Amino acid sequence: MKVIKAVEDLNSAKHIILPFAQDTVDFDLISQITGIQGKPDFQGKFKQINTLPSVDGTKVLYLVGLGTGKYLSERHEAFRWISHKRNRAWQDHITLYLEHLEEDDLYAAIYGLVLSKYDLGAYKTDDKTKNAFLNAEVECFVYSRHFNEELALEARAAARTVNAIKALVDAPANIKTPEYLANCAVDSAKRFGFSTKVFDKEMLEQGGFQALLAVGQGSRFEPRLIQMEYKPETDGDYPTLALVGKGITFDTGGLSIKPSDNMHHMKSDMGGAAAVLGTMELVAKLKLPIHLIGVVASAENAVDANSLKPGDIINSYSGKTIEVIDTDAEGRLVLADAINYAIKEFNPDKVIDLATLTGSAIGTLGYTAAAMFSNNEDMTDALLDIGYETHERVWQLPLFDDFKSDLHSDVADVRNYSGKPIAGAITAAKFLEVFTEDHPAWLHLDIAGVAFGSSSYAKMQCATGYGVRLLTEYIKSLS
Repeated sequence: MKVIKAVEDLNSAKHIILPFAQDTVDFDLISQITGIQGKPDFQGKFKQINTLPSVDGTKVLYLVGLGTGKYLSERHEAFRWISHKRNRAWQDHITLYLEHLEEDDLYAAIYGLVLSKYDLGAYKTDDKTKNAFLNAEVECFVYSRHFNEELALEARAAARTVNAIKALVDAPANIKTPEYLANCAVDSAKRFGFSTKVFDKEMLEQGGFQALLAVGQGSRFEPRLIQMEYKPETDGDYPTLALVGKGITFDTGGLSIKPSDNMHHMKSDMGGAAAVLGTMELVAKLKLPIHLIGVVASAENAVDANSLKPGDIINSYSGKTIEVIDTDAEGRLVLADAINYAIKEFNPDKVIDLATLTGSAIGTLGYTAAAMFSNNEDMTDALLDIGYETHERVWQLPLFDDFKSDLHSDVADVRNYSGKPIAGAITAAKFLEVFTEDHPAWLHLDIAGVAFGSSSYAKMQCATGYGVRLLTEYIKSLS
């Protein structure tokens, strides 16, 4: 979206979006803009659309229903929906009539419109299938007494970042290798002002990242550890938050191989890494007052003669040994090294890790919320509230010590999989807990059900962009 600016009238507007909450429709206003007498069939129900050309043929009015939802997230979805359905008509310019709404609705409108510009067909070569709106630099004009340029630009920045990480998650694994992920982080750092350090295979070996190396040893694409750091430009006593992301660029399951039916979706097994990359970028764009650390452990879990085997005993960055029961429980192995490194290297005040970790999280919460585990009540309370506000919801599950015995190993310090068909998300979290050095403010998000899935905007399953707004709004709450 190239231009976002306020206008004082609708004289030059050709395409106008006019939103209403349910049962608040102003039919006199509709008549004033279009010249149409009477009441169109429109009640403001969520995502309801009605297109009304003006009587004189100079304008088209797009009515969109905001529904009854009280959360901003539901409103931005309505704006995304109207753009998805009608953007071929306006292509490169649109006017938002928001005079009757609040300032937060400006954020929702801009965020939703920019989200709708995500192009899932980026690898298509047939120009005839392209929607001009997706490639155009759209001009957006706003008619509102609440116009706030800074807020509008923040909404645009957030949506652009979310679209970028969606493209990353949706990218095929032959393109999106661990090295590719690292290059994305380096490029973002150069553009937006944070630092990076990339550990290649030799550096990982020297540093003792044995669990990460073990997961990647069956792939021709060598693993990477991606370290990112953002500090505000001005000196100050800022809180330090470490974000840790699982970056498995493709997960076959290894020798504990997955069924083939949905294996092509395993290009998305780096959704946690994408959320960390996106949050680093957005925080740097917005120049938030936080000392932010990002650590991504990236590898490809492939099948090869050199692949990690069930029964192997491997070392880890922490020094603890791990008995590998299931090579498809690889995400927790790379996270073990990354979490332990982040804590020991930076001594952060708080630690949050994100991973598309277990099918158990989906079995428990479906596709509605991430499974949240933490030893810190302040963090869980904050994330729960922010999850509702952003529609990136979380729900807390327990970290009962009853599950410790499920990870007991007779031959190593810990085993990577309980072998039981129950409480898989909990035992995975308990495994990660082993590597947190008893940090008093650690929170784990299992985002398996929310990072990738079915969408109203595509026929195939695709990335959601989950995590960026949740984490960014949480970071705002810390200042």
